[in-house]
Amino acid sequence: MKIDVLLGLQWGDEGKGKIVDVLTPNYNIITRFQGGANAGHTLEIGGDKHILHLIPSGIFHSDTVNVIGNGVIIDPYILNKEIDNLRLKKVNAFQNLLVSKKAHLILPTHRLLDAVYERAKGKLKIGSTLKGIGPTYTDKVGRNGIRLGNITNRKFIDKYNLLKEKHLRILESYKWDEKDFLIEGLSFSDYEKSWFAAVENLKSLKLIDSEYFIDQSLVDHQRILAEGAQGTLLDVDFGSYPFVTSSNTTCSGVCSGLGVAPNRIGKVYGIVKAYCTRVGSGPFPTELFDTTGERLRDNGKEFGSTTGRPRRCGWLDLVALKYAIMLNGVSSLVMTKADVLSGFDTIKVCIHYKVNGEIINYLPFEIMNEDIEPVYHELKGWEADISNLTSLDELPQEFNDYMRFIEDFVGVPFDIVSIGPGREQTLMINKNL
Repeated sequence: MKIDVLLGLQWGDEGKGKIVDVLTPNYNIITRFQGGANAGHTLEIGGDKHILHLIPSGIFHSDTVNVIGNGVIIDPYILNKEIDNLRLKKVNAFQNLLVSKKAHLILPTHRLLDAVYERAKGKLKIGSTLKGIGPTYTDKVGRNGIRLGNITNRKFIDKYNLLKEKHLRILESYKWDEKDFLIEGLSFSDYEKSWFAAVENLKSLKLIDSEYFIDQSLVDHQRILAEGAQGTLLDVDFGSYPFVTSSNTTCSGVCSGLGVAPNRIGKVYGIVKAYCTRVGSGPFPTELFDTTGERLRDNGKEFGSTTGRPRRCGWLDLVALKYAIMLNGVSSLVMTKADVLSGFDTIKVCIHYKVNGEIINYLPFEIMNEDIEPVYHELKGWEADISNLTSLDELPQEFNDYMRFIEDFVGVPFDIVSIGPGREQTLMINKNL
């Protein structure tokens, strides 16, 4: 058996959570392999909206095992809160959630560092979610981090205090004042108390050596789906650095974030929104600053599920999409939010860039420093509301033309089309999924 992968091909917010939920009945195990609570995967089930930050999106299927892998970084306070929220919805996460002992912990001081660093950047800030992601990954690669498996060790508090003191010395150099920074609406001391209470609760979770669990599950012919967070264009190596996240959001992150060999990767689902959005700073060649951009934002309800910030909106960028497909070895495309484009007379897609008067068809390193002008191809839009359709045969010809143009350009077929947030608002093109 091989492990299938589902990840975003843009700047995140592609609708990965919903598609994972839709595909979960086909799998025995759903895993997260990178990122932390900076992720916000939204699912709508029976009209009820659910937002997950750390727990895999298969959690609403009681017969499916969910695994948080070693590549994920965990804030115990947020994970505990997420578990409590699920309990209110009659979902017992302790029943089918497993967590890697090698997953690193986000300390309260990591979140302070994140906020102080971001403020110090001024106009050059990257748009951090302030969840402590960057500082935690920094400590991980600097070999200073604390892992989840350490919480049951009698020296845990010593490790915590040692790292906390190091962080406080750094904070002092920024002349910070505790009262200027709240974490989840709490003072640092109150948040720290809640953080330790959450750590105690998490001791009831099933903590595992996840790499062995995944390996044995594949040997036992269990079907596994790895769920990505953020998006390819936010990858720390291949995204628009430094306006990126701090982990590898591409398919390669599955290997390091779960402990699986490259030859055990199977089908790769790439999720692409029917247009483009981005939260925070960084280049966005097709961004729209006019009423069309506002219309996309309003129609698509484009506000961050983690931050609540309005998302920047623009037309679909096929140059960037083709780049993301190349990096991930995508074998199957999934289009989400197709319904948002209903009612546009004309729909544009970027097929080239113009840089210093030269037409190029790739994403250059210089995207950070040069003015990049998108070169568009125009297609006829469709008037009909497609959000309530139940059959592919009902889709407007203009939508089919739009989808075919994308497929021909990038060389990968669409297998699924999402026409709304609900589970039922999903059209399966590939009936074999």
